[in-house]
Amino acid sequence: MSDTTATTGGAHVSERLLTPDNHVLMLIDHESQMGFAVSSHPMEIVLNATEGLAKTARLFDVPTVVTTVMERHFSGPVFQGVRQVFPDDGSWIDRTTMNPWEDERVRERVRSAGLRKLVLAGQWTEVCVTMPALCALEEGFEVYVVCDASGGVSSEAHERSVQRMVQAGAQPLTWLQYLLELQRDWARSETSSAVGDIARAHAGAYGLGAEYIYTMLGWDREDRS
Repeated sequence: MSDTTATTGGAHVSERLLTPDNHVLMLIDHESQMGFAVSSHPMEIVLNATEGLAKTARLFDVPTVVTTVMERHFSGPVFQGVRQVFPDDGSWIDRTTMNPWEDERVRERVRSAGLRKLVLAGQWTEVCVTMPALCALEEGFEVYVVCDASGGVSSEAHERSVQRMVQAGAQPLTWLQYLLELQRDWARSETSSAVGDIARAHAGAYGLGAEYIYTMLGWDREDRS
Protein backbone atom coordinates (compact mmCIF):
# COMPACT_ATOMS: atom_id res chain seq x y z
CA MET A 1 0.00 0.00 0.00
CA SER A 2 1.30 3.43 -0.94
CA ASP A 3 2.43 5.96 1.66
CA THR A 4 2.09 8.85 -0.76
CA THR A 5 0.05 11.90 0.11
CA ALA A 6 -2.43 14.00 -1.81
CA THR A 7 -2.94 17.73 -1.56
CA THR A 8 -6.46 18.81 -0.62
CA GLY A 9 -7.44 22.33 0.35
CA GLY A 10 -3.80 23.30 0.83
CA ALA A 11 -3.10 20.42 3.22
CA HIS A 12 -1.21 17.22 2.55
CA VAL A 13 -3.60 14.33 3.18
CA SER A 14 -2.55 10.70 3.30
CA GLU A 15 -4.09 8.53 0.61
CA ARG A 16 -4.71 6.00 3.36
CA LEU A 17 -7.56 8.14 4.67
CA LEU A 18 -11.11 7.68 3.50
CA THR A 19 -12.83 10.64 1.86
CA PRO A 20 -16.42 10.89 0.62
CA ASP A 21 -15.35 10.53 -2.99
CA ASN A 22 -12.65 7.84 -2.86
CA HIS A 23 -14.56 4.71 -1.87
CA VAL A 24 -17.64 2.53 -2.24
CA LEU A 25 -19.58 1.28 0.79
CA MET A 26 -21.18 -2.15 0.72
CA LEU A 27 -23.87 -2.99 3.30
CA ILE A 28 -24.20 -6.77 3.36
CA ASP A 29 -27.13 -8.79 4.69
CA HIS A 30 -28.21 -6.51 7.51
CA GLU A 31 -31.35 -8.65 7.80
CA SER A 32 -33.36 -9.88 10.74
CA GLN A 33 -32.86 -13.63 10.34
CA MET A 34 -29.10 -13.16 10.06
CA GLY A 35 -29.19 -11.02 13.19
CA PHE A 36 -30.89 -13.73 15.24
CA ALA A 37 -27.63 -15.71 15.39
CA VAL A 38 -25.27 -12.80 16.07
CA SER A 39 -23.53 -13.30 19.41
CA SER A 40 -20.28 -11.38 18.91
CA HIS A 41 -21.93 -8.12 20.00
CA PRO A 42 -25.19 -7.22 21.71
CA MET A 43 -27.57 -6.80 18.79
CA GLU A 44 -28.44 -3.24 19.78
CA ILE A 45 -24.80 -2.30 19.18
CA VAL A 46 -24.86 -3.72 15.66
CA LEU A 47 -28.20 -2.06 14.91
CA ASN A 48 -27.02 1.32 16.19
CA ALA A 49 -23.67 1.16 14.43
CA THR A 50 -25.25 0.09 11.15
CA GLU A 51 -27.77 2.93 11.22
CA GLY A 52 -25.04 5.44 12.07
CA LEU A 53 -22.94 4.09 9.21
CA ALA A 54 -25.81 4.27 6.73
CA LYS A 55 -26.67 7.84 7.73
CA THR A 56 -23.03 8.83 7.34
CA ALA A 57 -22.84 7.39 3.84
CA ARG A 58 -26.05 9.15 2.84
CA LEU A 59 -24.88 12.48 4.29
CA PHE A 60 -21.61 12.38 2.37
CA ASP A 61 -23.18 10.96 -0.79
CA VAL A 62 -20.95 7.87 -0.75
CA PRO A 63 -21.71 5.34 -3.51
CA THR A 64 -23.44 2.58 -1.56
CA VAL A 65 -24.40 -0.97 -2.49
CA VAL A 66 -27.11 -2.57 -0.35
CA THR A 67 -27.13 -6.31 -0.89
CA THR A 68 -29.28 -9.01 0.68
CA VAL A 69 -29.33 -12.80 0.59
CA MET A 70 -32.63 -14.51 -0.21
CA GLU A 71 -34.48 -11.64 1.41
CA ARG A 72 -38.00 -12.88 0.72
CA HIS A 73 -37.33 -16.58 1.19
CA PHE A 74 -35.01 -16.87 4.16
CA SER A 75 -33.19 -13.87 5.64
CA GLY A 76 -36.10 -11.49 6.04
CA PRO A 77 -36.31 -7.70 6.09
CA VAL A 78 -33.37 -5.33 6.10
CA PHE A 79 -32.82 -3.43 9.35
CA GLN A 80 -35.24 -0.55 9.65
CA GLY A 81 -32.36 1.92 10.10
CA VAL A 82 -30.96 0.93 6.70
CA ARG A 83 -34.38 0.86 4.99
CA GLN A 84 -35.13 4.40 6.14
CA VAL A 85 -31.83 5.73 4.81
CA PHE A 86 -31.65 3.64 1.62
CA PRO A 87 -35.23 2.69 0.67
CA ASP A 88 -35.59 -0.24 -1.70
CA ASP A 89 -36.05 1.63 -4.96
CA GLY A 90 -34.99 -1.34 -7.05
CA SER A 91 -31.28 -0.74 -6.50
CA TRP A 92 -30.82 -3.36 -3.78
CA ILE A 93 -29.20 -6.58 -4.99
CA ASP A 94 -30.72 -9.77 -3.62
CA ARG A 95 -28.44 -12.78 -4.02
CA THR A 96 -28.37 -16.53 -3.57
CA THR A 97 -24.59 -16.56 -3.05
CA MET A 98 -23.16 -16.42 0.46
CA ASN A 99 -20.19 -14.55 -1.00
CA PRO A 100 -21.47 -11.29 -2.50
CA TRP A 101 -18.41 -11.11 -4.75
CA GLU A 102 -19.61 -14.21 -6.60
CA ASP A 103 -22.65 -12.29 -7.83
CA GLU A 104 -21.71 -10.48 -11.03
CA ARG A 105 -24.21 -7.69 -10.31
CA VAL A 106 -22.44 -6.84 -7.07
CA ARG A 107 -19.00 -6.84 -8.68
CA GLU A 108 -20.23 -4.69 -11.55
CA ARG A 109 -21.88 -2.19 -9.21
CA VAL A 110 -18.66 -1.79 -7.25
CA ARG A 111 -16.45 -1.62 -10.32
CA SER A 112 -18.71 0.88 -12.09
CA ALA A 113 -17.89 3.52 -9.47
CA GLY A 114 -14.28 3.51 -10.68
CA LEU A 115 -12.90 3.69 -7.13
CA ARG A 116 -10.24 1.46 -5.58
CA LYS A 117 -11.27 1.67 -1.94
CA LEU A 118 -14.07 -0.58 -0.69
CA VAL A 119 -15.65 -0.35 2.76
CA LEU A 120 -17.59 -3.39 3.97
CA ALA A 121 -19.99 -4.07 6.83
CA GLY A 122 -22.42 -6.91 7.27
CA GLN A 123 -23.59 -10.17 8.76
CA TRP A 124 -22.04 -12.58 9.34
CA THR A 125 -18.47 -11.34 9.62
CA GLU A 126 -17.03 -14.82 9.10
CA VAL A 127 -18.97 -15.54 5.90
CA CYS A 128 -20.59 -12.71 3.96
CA VAL A 129 -17.99 -10.08 4.94
CA THR A 130 -14.76 -12.09 4.97
CA MET A 131 -15.26 -13.74 1.61
CA PRO A 132 -15.83 -10.56 -0.46
CA ALA A 133 -13.06 -8.83 1.47
CA LEU A 134 -10.54 -11.50 0.48
CA CYS A 135 -11.77 -11.55 -3.12
CA ALA A 136 -11.65 -7.77 -3.49
CA LEU A 137 -8.16 -7.63 -1.98
CA GLU A 138 -7.02 -10.19 -4.51
CA GLU A 139 -8.37 -7.97 -7.29
CA GLY A 140 -6.38 -4.98 -6.02
CA PHE A 141 -8.99 -3.10 -4.02
CA GLU A 142 -8.06 -1.45 -0.74
CA VAL A 143 -10.52 -2.96 1.72
CA TYR A 144 -11.80 -1.51 5.00
CA VAL A 145 -14.13 -3.35 7.40
CA VAL A 146 -16.50 -1.55 9.78
CA CYS A 147 -16.27 -4.02 12.64
CA ASP A 148 -18.99 -2.78 14.98
CA ALA A 149 -21.53 -2.63 12.12
CA SER A 150 -20.75 -6.30 11.47
CA GLY A 151 -21.52 -9.33 13.60
CA GLY A 152 -20.61 -13.00 13.83
CA VAL A 153 -22.17 -16.03 15.45
CA SER A 154 -19.67 -15.77 18.33
CA SER A 155 -16.95 -13.44 19.55
CA GLU A 156 -14.43 -16.02 18.42
CA ALA A 157 -15.92 -16.19 14.93
CA HIS A 158 -15.96 -12.39 14.57
CA GLU A 159 -12.47 -11.79 15.96
CA ARG A 160 -10.79 -14.58 13.98
CA SER A 161 -12.49 -13.33 10.82
CA VAL A 162 -11.33 -9.75 11.39
CA GLN A 163 -7.85 -11.10 12.10
CA ARG A 164 -7.90 -13.10 8.87
CA MET A 165 -8.95 -10.07 6.84
CA VAL A 166 -6.34 -7.84 8.49
CA GLN A 167 -3.61 -10.39 7.82
CA ALA A 168 -4.67 -10.36 4.16
CA GLY A 169 -4.41 -6.55 4.05
CA ALA A 170 -7.82 -5.20 5.09
CA GLN A 171 -8.07 -2.28 7.51
CA PRO A 172 -10.51 -2.40 10.45
CA LEU A 173 -12.42 0.63 11.71
CA THR A 174 -15.60 1.56 13.57
CA TRP A 175 -18.61 3.44 12.32
CA LEU A 176 -17.79 6.53 14.43
CA GLN A 177 -14.24 6.55 13.11
CA TYR A 178 -15.76 6.45 9.61
CA LEU A 179 -18.05 9.41 10.38
CA LEU A 180 -15.26 11.59 11.75
CA GLU A 181 -12.76 10.57 9.08
CA LEU A 182 -15.13 11.73 6.35
CA GLN A 183 -15.77 15.04 8.13
CA ARG A 184 -12.20 15.63 9.43
CA ASP A 185 -12.56 19.43 9.60
CA TRP A 186 -15.36 21.15 11.52
CA ALA A 187 -14.93 24.15 9.21
CA ARG A 188 -16.69 22.08 6.53
CA SER A 189 -19.96 23.70 7.46
CA GLU A 190 -22.03 22.02 4.76
CA THR A 191 -21.92 18.76 6.75
CA SER A 192 -20.74 19.67 10.25
CA SER A 193 -24.19 20.21 11.76
CA ALA A 194 -25.52 16.95 10.34
CA VAL A 195 -22.43 15.11 11.58
CA GLY A 196 -23.18 16.45 15.04
CA ASP A 197 -26.78 15.26 14.75
CA ILE A 198 -25.68 11.73 13.75
CA ALA A 199 -23.23 11.66 16.65
CA ARG A 200 -25.88 12.81 19.11
CA ALA A 201 -28.23 10.06 17.96
CA HIS A 202 -25.77 7.16 17.71
CA ALA A 203 -22.37 7.91 19.26
CA GLY A 204 -23.02 7.04 22.88
CA ALA A 205 -20.98 9.05 25.38
CA TYR A 206 -19.46 11.18 22.62
CA GLY A 207 -22.94 12.04 21.37
CA LEU A 208 -24.06 12.74 24.92
CA GLY A 209 -21.20 15.21 25.28
CA ALA A 210 -22.25 16.93 22.07
CA GLU A 211 -25.82 17.15 23.32
CA TYR A 212 -24.58 18.70 26.56
CA ILE A 213 -22.52 21.34 24.76
CA TYR A 214 -25.33 22.25 22.37
CA THR A 215 -27.81 22.57 25.23
CA MET A 216 -25.58 24.46 27.65
CA LEU A 217 -24.39 26.92 25.02
CA GLY A 218 -27.88 27.36 23.64
CA TRP A 219 -26.84 26.44 20.10
CA ASP A 220 -29.55 25.84 17.58
CA ARG A 221 -29.11 24.45 14.06
CA GLU A 222 -28.45 27.90 12.55
CA ASP A 223 -25.79 28.67 15.16
CA ARG A 224 -24.06 25.34 14.51
CA SER A 225 -24.06 25.72 10.76
